[in-house]
Amino acid sequence: MDRLKAMLKCALIVAVFFVFSDFLINVGLNSTYKDIKREDDNSLVAVYQADATYVNGRIRGLIKNSSAMQDKYLEVELYSARNVLMGRSYIEIDTTKEEQPFEILFRAKDVKTYKIATTNEKKEGHELEILPKEWTKPEIILITAMTFLIFWA
Repeated sequence: MDRLKAMLKCALIVAVFFVFSDFLINVGLNSTYKDIKREDDNSLVAVYQADATYVNGRIRGLIKNSSAMQDKYLEVELYSARNVLMGRSYIEIDTTKEEQPFEILFRAKDVKTYKIATTNEKKEGHELEILPKEWTKPEIILITAMTFLIFWA
């Protein structure tokens, strides 16, 4: 019986450590993001999250009434504090949907403002480096469980 109690205590300590460290990591990472300012007035694109750290950032939003748009791409241009173009990214507009969510994860230093426009063709140069999508909570839990299995087996 003592052995079972000791194993349960160890399992409880590991679970508490996992939850505590996950909380601290999320608080630490999200506190480094600062909001970036939008410089256009495109009413067909609603942005609900636009923030950046010193080296990377994310812009998430919704393209409204995309079936009525004639242009093929949504162009997002990122600028520094001195209004220098840091890069641009393109999202293909799906005209079969009424509303289209979008997400841009970028790696560019010291981005302070951004502009959103629609265009028919991609411009050459200043294309942003494409980053992989952020992991979801189930993916993180699965990877953590697999890591525990590898080290404990």
